[in-house]
Amino acid sequence: MRIVLIGAGNLATNLAPALGSNHRVVQVWSRTEASAQALGHRLECPFTTELSQVVTDADIYIISVVDSALSDIARTLTEHISQDAIVAHTAGSMPMSVICHPNAGVFYPMQTFSRDKQVDFWDIPIFVEGHSPWANKVLMELAYDLSQSVYPLSSEDRRYLHVAAVFACNFANHCYDLSSRLLEAHGIPFSVMLPLIEETARKVHTLHPHDAQTGPAVRHDHNVMERHADMLADNPDMQALYRTMSQSIISAFASNDKPTNQ
Repeated sequence: MRIVLIGAGNLATNLAPALGSNHRVVQVWSRTEASAQALGHRLECPFTTELSQVVTDADIYIISVVDSALSDIARTLTEHISQDAIVAHTAGSMPMSVICHPNAGVFYPMQTFSRDKQVDFWDIPIFVEGHSPWANKVLMELAYDLSQSVYPLSSEDRRYLHVAAVFACNFANHCYDLSSRLLEAHGIPFSVMLPLIEETARKVHTLHPHDAQTGPAVRHDHNVMERHADMLADNPDMQALYRTMSQSIISAFASNDKPTNQ
């Protein structure tokens, strides 16, 4: 398949080499010339910063841009490309309908991406939606070329997948950041937390997260929780977050009923 990448950020930088020999990126577009040029040179393909100069004869156009720009970019792009092409975005929280094209679709790899760390797409779940049977077929085949975990998923259900991912990834990483600030303020390296973080992540491969939960809130150890909260008095935001998270855990264990999805 001849593919144009619309966007040259974290996701596109990881996706491009994963496409392998079965597919060819024929052009890269980005609003930022430096980003377009860097990825274009890496792939040895042309690049542009003008949507009007995007080639019109590609098979698939994959749009990976910030959500706030997606609608405008998709509208401008679809004004001049072939109606036979497939146009898919990679946003977890945006509906497929943001692309007005007969072969619109969604190609959502659920992973956290950074330009400087290449990930293995084979282990990344990819969620696919197609407006037409043809778009759905081609995007599913593309996904299976890249990953062993491919799922059809509607825009409505993908919204819940995305908010769940925010809890599991973004909020968890923010807690790592808060932990590092506490430690560094007292001369303790964050690296001491890594074995704990890694074991916590390993446990949920074999245990439901509810069953893997430990800590003072599960034990209803209110004396410990109050001491912790008092220690955070100079940081009201962190103190409030500690109390909210602790109460959430207590509430989750208030009933003897186990989660229904175990």
